[in-house]
Amino acid sequence: MITKYGLNTFLFCAGFSLLAIIIAIFFQSGWIKYPIVGISVLFLFFSLYFFRDPERSTPSVKNAVFSPADGKIVIVKEIYEAEYLKSNAKQISIFMSPLNVHVNRVPIDGTVGYYNYVKGEYLVAFHEKADKRNERTEIGIQNGKGKILFTQVAGFIARRIVCTLKEGDKVEAGKRFGMIKFGSRSDVIVPSNWKLKVKLGDIVTAGETILFEIPDE
Repeated sequence: MITKYGLNTFLFCAGFSLLAIIIAIFFQSGWIKYPIVGISVLFLFFSLYFFRDPERSTPSVKNAVFSPADGKIVIVKEIYEAEYLKSNAKQISIFMSPLNVHVNRVPIDGTVGYYNYVKGEYLVAFHEKADKRNERTEIGIQNGKGKILFTQVAGFIARRIVCTLKEGDKVEAGKRFGMIKFGSRSDVIVPSNWKLKVKLGDIVTAGETILFEIPDE
């Protein structure tokens, strides 16, 4: 299934590929025709692969924070989060390569209490300062257990963030809410006493992998 968040882009890519193939057919020289057709077919299949949106089954686990993105854990650190949590916190960063599924999913049940779009730079997504300097959306969710902040960070190639959430929305863990196109990063920031369940280098899956366990009161 092609994600609705990238359908227009996919149709443009598919149309471009088909047009190139049609034009190539009229070339007499095989040295020109066949490379154009081959590249166009590969580009079409890459577009199909990139904008795929597989179904996911979010585990029925209480007190869990799920991954909002597919990818690899590239940063694990302790910080002070001043915008939404306003407290000491734990942060993990997930790098999404162009081969990952790029549809993002809500990490926890609750209410969107904070939304902020920042127009910024386009450093490589795994850069240590990308979370502060790159184009990004910052989304805060709160429930009876506390608050979390997570982000969609545009990378060097990614130049388009799609997010359908807004302040006041009631959300459910594992539900789709947007995507980042063509390579990107997602940060998840939680209170410092929440238990980390992943480590640096782990491969995570949106809506399925548990990132943090929320302690009982």
